[in-house]
Amino acid sequence: MPDEVTITPTQDGPYMVSGSVVLTAPDGRVIEHPDPMVMCRCGHSSNKPFCDGTHATIDFDGTLAN
Repeated sequence: MPDEVTITPTQDGPYMVSGSVVLTAPDGRVIEHPDPMVMCRCGHSSNKPFCDGTHATIDFDGTLAN
């Protein structure tokens, strides 16, 4: 049975991603990452696709629609 992957949006912050995930760049290169990893959700990180904490300085509102 494969490992379960979970993706959880944090309150007004990044997505927390854990489990057996392969992260691949547009050019096909595999991007190494920790487990869990934090993925930018605000769009302003200078370390995309990872979160660098910028969401806190721009008052990102990550309220979920549902």
